Amino acid sequence: MPQDPSQKPQIGCLKVSSKSSAASVAGAIAGMIKDGACVEIQSVGAGAVNQAVKAIAISRGFLSPVGIEIVCVPSFANIVIDGEYRTAIRFSVEPRQAAGGASAPHCDQANREIS
Repeated sequence: MPQDPSQKPQIGCLKVSSKSSAASVAGAIAGMIKDGACVEIQSVGAGAVNQAVKAIAISRGFLSPVGIEIVCVPSFANIVIDGEYRTAIRFSVEPRQAAGGASAPHCDQANREIS
């Protein structure tokens, strides 16, 4: 986690396909959250969304024992793949707000791909 609470964390964008390993994606999510980055997961299609949801659940299992709880916010995103417009499901994964009311920093965007 960032040392300075006013510092805005980085965000990583993981692109998940139906062939992505849920465990590998989960490890990437957990590692990025532990490093203080927020994570955006982008999936197109039912199989890809399934792998992304499994990865989020698995990453929670990695993070909970070390005292980090996460929250996931789903949304739609219009993207272009090979010149075609597609609708993707985007999951924003961030550390859960502390019980004392201290808010978790909000995230910006970057790109990173996991196969």
